Amino acid sequence: MDPYKLGEMEERLARLIWENAPVRTGELTRLCEQAFSWKRTTTYTMLKRLCDRGLFANESGTVVVRTAEADFRAAQGQQFLEETFGGSLPGFLAAFSRRQKLRDKDIAALKALIDAYEEGQEDA
Repeated sequence: MDPYKLGEMEERLARLIWENAPVRTGELTRLCEQAFSWKRTTTYTMLKRLCDRGLFANESGTVVVRTAEADFRAAQGQQFLEETFGGSLPGFLAAFSRRQKLRDKDIAALKALIDAYEEGQEDA
């Protein structure tokens, strides 16, 4: 099981949990019934899948975040880059820009990220 590839419904449930965590399981089942028309058993089955991937944990009836959404997205991006472009960010950007012109604001944002990285401020 690939921890960074989620099915459509796993993705939707993860987003719902990230938006509401920490959340009691009873409240989560209510939210899932409203958002997805799921039964309680479906919610628990899907939650278990996400917990098995290390994204969340069910601690005494409260679902808590184990992997922040930003960290999960970063890992997904890294995995995609590795699998598709051999880990080459320049390779990805070259492929992307062949089909879609980079906007001036995107270029400026990329330059700012590179400048911050070079200055040792990787979180900028």
